[in-house]
Amino acid sequence: MTAHHDHTDGDICPTCPRWDPLAATRGSDDPPLDLLTTGPLFFDIIFTGLPRLPEPGEELHSSGMGSCPGGIANLATAAARLGLRTGLVTGFGDDAYADWMWDTLSEQEHIDLSASLRFNNFHSAITVSMAFRGDRGMVTHEHSLPESLEPRLLDAPATRAAAVDLKSDTGWWRRLKERGTLIFADVGFDESGGWDPADLLPLEHCHAFTPNAVEAMRYTRTDRATDAVRKLAEKVPLAVVTDGVGGSFAIDQSTGEEAYCPAVAVDAIDPTGAGDVFAASIILGTLAGWPLEQRLRFASLSSSLAVRQFGGSLAAPGWGDIADWWRRVDSQADAGDLRADYVRRDYAFLADLVPKHRVQGVRRAHGTFAMASDAGHHHEHVRRDL
Repeated sequence: MTAHHDHTDGDICPTCPRWDPLAATRGSDDPPLDLLTTGPLFFDIIFTGLPRLPEPGEELHSSGMGSCPGGIANLATAAARLGLRTGLVTGFGDDAYADWMWDTLSEQEHIDLSASLRFNNFHSAITVSMAFRGDRGMVTHEHSLPESLEPRLLDAPATRAAAVDLKSDTGWWRRLKERGTLIFADVGFDESGGWDPADLLPLEHCHAFTPNAVEAMRYTRTDRATDAVRKLAEKVPLAVVTDGVGGSFAIDQSTGEEAYCPAVAVDAIDPTGAGDVFAASIILGTLAGWPLEQRLRFASLSSSLAVRQFGGSLAAPGWGDIADWWRRVDSQADAGDLRADYVRRDYAFLADLVPKHRVQGVRRAHGTFAMASDAGHHHEHVRRDL
């Protein structure tokens, strides 16, 4: 059986076509973007293979390291790799980190940065992430952007969907909703511990809400993810609650569907960005009109493939990774593997979704951002307002 796969660096196929899972549904009057998102951008340095976090004064050696764009780049990259035409509005510095991230996101990942800004005399935010025992610890240094990006968001290319932080300024995405954009919201951990239900009031402007189980249960004052998703479904058409190894739960009031999907068991290397991959998958499935259970299973699979790699944004799977996984399961089931046969039945819908031909590969995170070896493709950025 011929493998159709995405390639690691050194075996990239730049001439292979990018896979567009929405191609059959696109029309001439569609907006230029499928998804627009915004948020802070970080340059991530990830250490993996640590037994634990270091004690004060102690030096530990990791078995792996990677560098990649982080923060909002995790969601934007995950969406772009799944074939969504993705736009990102964020602020870049004027340092070497920013140069590399701009090239990586725009040239390598094909993300539209036309509404993003680069600021003079402003350095990139940096995060060091240390992955250990399926968890992580992080250290970050950042400064607030010199100016608001909201005007840029309203002038960005038109989009079918937008991914937003529920606690962010709602002005711009309420305007997008008025233009017909579907709003997919997420929410972060409430460091104050208050979990004020008033934080959920902006859901009236949203199509979907995708919190994790801890966030969902605390905001809804419930003890089970199943109860939380039902409470949230009273506030938003599509409610999705993720519960790690406990799987995911969803109710889609617009279609009348309710579904549960168990997690795909994997040996996780780095959980960074898994939630963003899950959210991007849900957005793709919703735009494509897939049944709810299919959306959950696809999102669960995609996020499980991501945590097998390290590097946040650059760990996100491409369609070649998904096709490889499906063909491997299919082959194992044909060989008599009963477990694989059960999995094949659950994911049989992939037979009609995965590309039948070789597709453009994706790169993984590296220990350095390789400015010298990429010199032939690196561009001097002389414009600050791009």
